[in-house]
Amino acid sequence: MLRNLEQGTGQVQRQEGSIHLLRQAATKKQYINAQVDDYSEQFLHQAPLRMRLTARFSHSIDRLKGTAGFGFWNAPFTPGNYRFRFPKTAWFFFGSPPLNIALAKDVPGYGWKAATMDATQWPFFALLPTAPIGFLLMRLPIFYRYVWPIGQRAIKVSEASLNQMDITQWHTYQIDWLQEKVSFWVNEQVVHTSPYSPTGKMGFVAWIDNQYAVVTPQGNFGWGLVEEASPQWLEIQDFEIRSQ
Repeated sequence: MLRNLEQGTGQVQRQEGSIHLLRQAATKKQYINAQVDDYSEQFLHQAPLRMRLTARFSHSIDRLKGTAGFGFWNAPFTPGNYRFRFPKTAWFFFGSPPLNIALAKDVPGYGWKAATMDATQWPFFALLPTAPIGFLLMRLPIFYRYVWPIGQRAIKVSEASLNQMDITQWHTYQIDWLQEKVSFWVNEQVVHTSPYSPTGKMGFVAWIDNQYAVVTPQGNFGWGLVEEASPQWLEIQDFEIRSQ
C-alpha cells in the first residue's frame, strides 16, 4: 500500500487507478513535494524483483523544474528520519539545472536518466579517508579522466541519459532489480543495464518537488529550491511490483 506525502502545497490525487502528483507553483522560500511511497520501519523490497508502471509528466525535459522520478531508494533524507544512512538507489530520476549530480563519467549531472548507486559497501568506505585530497585532484582533467572511474565503481554508480525522450507522452517504465545487475526498460526496450545491484532492502517512491542538489567529484556540494510559476505534475498508472 502506497502512502501519500504532501509537503507545502503538494497534492496527491487518486482516481480510477491513476495517481496524480501535483506540485503547485513554487517559490525559493518553500519546499513543495507530492509523493507516494511504501516506506516503513523496515524497507519492503529487495532483489530479485520487477517494478512496472506507465507515467507521463506535465512538461518536457527542458521545461520541468525541480526533481522528480520513481523507483527504489533507501530514503536517507526523509523528513522525520533521524538515523543517517548512506544512499543507495535504482530509479528513473529527473533533475533540472542548477541541479548537478555528476557522479557518472560522461553522463550529464542533470536531466532524465536511469541510475543506480550504492554508497553502503566497503569499497566506498575504504576510499572515504582520501576524499579531501581526492576532491582537489579531480579538478585536474587528467586525474578526473583516469582516477574518477575508481570512485564511481566504489559507489556503484551507473547511469544512462534519457534526455531524448518526450516525457509528456505516456511511456511504460520497468526496472528489473536482480541479484547481479539492474535493467531499465522503456516501452519494452532496454535503455540501460547497470552492472551493479544495490544490496539489502529499499523502498519504492514516486515524487515531484522543487528542490535541487549539487554533488560532484570535484567537491562541489549544494542544495536549494527552484522557482516555477506554473503547476507541474507527474501521473502514474498500472503500477505493480512483483518478485522475479
